[in-house]
Amino acid sequence: MMAGEVEKLVQMESTIAKEVKGQPEALKAVADAIRLQRAGLTSPNRPTGSFMFLGPTGVGKTLLVRQLANFLFSSEDAVIRFDMSEFMEKHTVSRLIGAPAGYVGYEDAGQLTEAVRRRPYSVVLFDEFEKAHKDVALLLLQVLDAGHLTDSQGRKVDFRNTIIVFTSNLGQDILVDAPEGDETGKIPTEIKTAITDEVARHYPPEFLNRIDEFIIFQRLSRDSIADIVDIRVKEVQQKLDDRRISLELGDGVKKWLADKGYSVKYGARPLQRLIMKQLLNPLAMRLIQGQILPGEVAKVKVAESGESLEVLANHEAVMSHKPEHHEHEHDEHDEHDEGLDSAKA
Repeated sequence: MMAGEVEKLVQMESTIAKEVKGQPEALKAVADAIRLQRAGLTSPNRPTGSFMFLGPTGVGKTLLVRQLANFLFSSEDAVIRFDMSEFMEKHTVSRLIGAPAGYVGYEDAGQLTEAVRRRPYSVVLFDEFEKAHKDVALLLLQVLDAGHLTDSQGRKVDFRNTIIVFTSNLGQDILVDAPEGDETGKIPTEIKTAITDEVARHYPPEFLNRIDEFIIFQRLSRDSIADIVDIRVKEVQQKLDDRRISLELGDGVKKWLADKGYSVKYGARPLQRLIMKQLLNPLAMRLIQGQILPGEVAKVKVAESGESLEVLANHEAVMSHKPEHHEHEHDEHDEHDEGLDSAKA
């Protein structure tokens, strides 16, 4: 391994933690598994890593998948995602590898096998895996065990350079009913045990035994939400950079967003909606109406009521030029009338 790659692997958790907040245990589990493979201490005939991500909604499971692709393969486009709600029926399973000979669509390539054949260095995401037909898990045994999958036309597709991630909402009812506890976001051991027990009841042991790590994501703490606010604000500023506009947040704006957007049960989902409604939408209106121009500062403050944010206008809204248009039309009519008068004369 080159020195640069060694340093990159050593710093894997801290690098990804710049984007994925509040999940140190998940980051360490993923990084440890990747380092094991890179060090040659795992089977060379299996995927680079295989994980099942469990835990609350809106806490960074899908974000971690994207950041893994970015870290290992230098692009979030290296994520190959399958919505498993589309594979609930038995007959849909064949779409992953292609229809058998003699069936409609036999000539079509399998959705999974063809995607990996075209992009062998990728993160393959099976989203909401609990919704898939049970035969999908059996089909993927070959991938998890041998590092390849044979499509309906007999072609062997190599999965050894992929990372396989299953996300699942199993145990969500347990989390919803569980007491919120403190605001660190940590899930008690007995709750984790209840979740893993439910997973064990749902999938066959031969499938579960081939997955490298089962990772239960923590609820997001208030500190993590505050960190996410910082990330989202930077993203807004990056969008404004193209217009040479600086974003200036008044006292308490970030805290207001973190407080109003915080949810132990639903993670960062409320925060995302809040930023859209309270910051992005009003900002878009100011820009469209010409009330904030290139080279200026977009100032945001908490409203006096404390119930909303205000994006301040630097100028009056741009008005329509219709009055000028009518005046011009009037001049044309006058000229036309003068012409008629001259003709009559």
